[in-house]
Amino acid sequence: MTSAPFPDRPRVDAREKVLGAARYAADFTVPGMLYAMQVPATIAKGRVTALATEAATRIRGVVRVLTAADFPPPPAAGSGGPPPPPTITTDIAYRGQPIALVVAESLEAAIEGAEAVQAKYAATDFTATIDEKGAALQPVEPTIGGDAGKAMARAVTRHKAEYISPPQHHNPMEMLSTTAIWEGGVLTVYEGTQGSNTVKGALMRTLRLTPEQVVVKSPQVGGGFGQKGGAQRQTALVARAAMLLGRPVKLVVPRGQIFHNATFRPKNRHRIEIGADADGRMIAVRYDADQQQSRMGQFPPDYHESPPMMYGIADYQGTAANIRIDTQAPGYMRAPTPHPSSFAFDSAVDELAVKLGVDPLDFRLRHRATRDPIDDKPLSTCFLHECLTEGARRFGWKGRPLGAGTMVRPDGTQVGWGVGCGAYPANVHPTIATLRVGADGKTRFAAAGHEMGQGIRSTIEQVLVRALAIDPAGLEIAIGDTSVAPQHVTAGSWGTASAVTAAEQAATRLKAAIVELLDGRTPSGNLHRQLAAVRRPSVQVEVTTVGPGQGEKEVARLRQGGMAVSGPAYPQFTSFSYIAHFVEVHVEPRTRRIRVPRVVSVADCGRVISPRTAASQVRGGVVWGISACLREATEVDPRYGGWLNNDLADYVVAVNADIGEIDVGFVDRPDDLFNALGAKGLGEVAMTGCAAAVANAVYHATGRRLREMPFRIEALL
Repeated sequence: MTSAPFPDRPRVDAREKVLGAARYAADFTVPGMLYAMQVPATIAKGRVTALATEAATRIRGVVRVLTAADFPPPPAAGSGGPPPPPTITTDIAYRGQPIALVVAESLEAAIEGAEAVQAKYAATDFTATIDEKGAALQPVEPTIGGDAGKAMARAVTRHKAEYISPPQHHNPMEMLSTTAIWEGGVLTVYEGTQGSNTVKGALMRTLRLTPEQVVVKSPQVGGGFGQKGGAQRQTALVARAAMLLGRPVKLVVPRGQIFHNATFRPKNRHRIEIGADADGRMIAVRYDADQQQSRMGQFPPDYHESPPMMYGIADYQGTAANIRIDTQAPGYMRAPTPHPSSFAFDSAVDELAVKLGVDPLDFRLRHRATRDPIDDKPLSTCFLHECLTEGARRFGWKGRPLGAGTMVRPDGTQVGWGVGCGAYPANVHPTIATLRVGADGKTRFAAAGHEMGQGIRSTIEQVLVRALAIDPAGLEIAIGDTSVAPQHVTAGSWGTASAVTAAEQAATRLKAAIVELLDGRTPSGNLHRQLAAVRRPSVQVEVTTVGPGQGEKEVARLRQGGMAVSGPAYPQFTSFSYIAHFVEVHVEPRTRRIRVPRVVSVADCGRVISPRTAASQVRGGVVWGISACLREATEVDPRYGGWLNNDLADYVVAVNADIGEIDVGFVDRPDDLFNALGAKGLGEVAMTGCAAAVANAVYHATGRRLREMPFRIEALL
């Protein structure tokens, strides 16, 4: 298959989404449905000593109140990863943890019943923030490349500072929900999830079920961004209720409970020192990071994933640590660690450029990464320079004044231009796919993947329609369903790269099968008509794809429901995606409010498979980057634990008035080492570097460095 540029086709689900016809997990209803609501703990740590449920059961419509006594003991952690979330237990690890589940004939009765449940507790001391007594520091393995200490001693110019990112919550439009049906000894679960196989495995272990007894379907995900990547707290509760009652049960988790039970981006801190030699080139980095963590959480503080891959600095020393406190476990949120690390690192790079008296763009262009200094391997491709030069051209960077505070509009508004860069690992996962083309005009492709709005179905369609003479209107793309193919978690920007590779190989194999079937005959028309001409109902092929260095071991893990993702360091090379953002900010003279009227973003993600959805991904990443640095922070109450601003009224996000023009471009050069199509991930890298670009633009406008997100008005007064 050629790796020539792909055409700009509309996304496959655009019409049904505009019409409201797309069905999400909570949209599925069946006769006899019951509705559930969780009862949250009102202490931050301790134990439930008594639970009064009688008042709840007397409410008209309440069918049952499930408590800890209704669940088997939580399973122990296995060697394959963390255990599934606990169900209902009497031990309380954080405020808001569910202590009971009320099931009723109506949602209103379930809510009223949940409010009627009364608990007594034996509360114990707790730690709500990372700066309190009781917070436990737990270092992890350092990240070392070269000898940063020795190189730093040679540095002529140094910059050292601390940067802070706050706790933040995902807030996807689609709430967390679970609909469970227990019928004929089989549990079918509809859930908005990025990992239907993960959900299946968690249910099997928690409820002691076999693989044949569990089917999980995730038809569409109304925003996931990492929060829906793992097993969710409510899933086993709803499934257990359906099994005990013999009726379907649905729970849509209220947003306030999502804040307290779902994963979130933890608070993290970055202490960075960069040294430059006499020629004004960066030669050494010392970087220490730590993050908020629950007592048992396993979200890794991988803040050194991306910075070493940006500017070709051979001598790098990075440390990281968890700070364990009494909260729910943090987890993956779009560009999980590269977003805050790129804010910190690319702000520090900018500060060093200013200290050297060099234009920030020119300073970055002095450095080109060609090798991974940590694993000592060549980078498969790195077109960050091309992102920078094309972005600067589009933005009109030439002629930007070097000094801060020099661009002022007649009304006193200060104007600043900033640049920020980011990188994200190019990962891949084994995929097992089935492709069937029928004489009836229909085509079905079944594989791993979840549609979170990123457009994975559109990328698959692009590959199949270009490779095969099929009717696009008859194409069904079956993903997110454990009954059609083994599913892996769709996250970390490996979903598209994994799925399109499988689609490309399946198309190649199917064409070969058609040639063999026709045996020299040349019927006219597309593949459907050709099959009809030779009276063959359909042709079906199956393919198994793996990433560089992967084999049967990883495929077996996929078949068993496990994770087998690899990257970014492969046997012969390391692979990353890159992006450069150019931002203009306006700082109002009296309110000091920061506005972002225009952004230019240029990405290097290998071959762009679906230009329409790719541009949308970058715009979404830029909007989120602006929101993250100007608006978003989740506030904890140190007196009682838990989150204060746990709804969209108080958790402030960017709105249309905050967003100006976003011009998106792509290098669109394939990474032929990574896969045959040359496609790498985009969804995560789109957000990286944007916050740094805003911070750097604010400095250029005002002369003030903002090193803590979100950037509050009082920092500019």
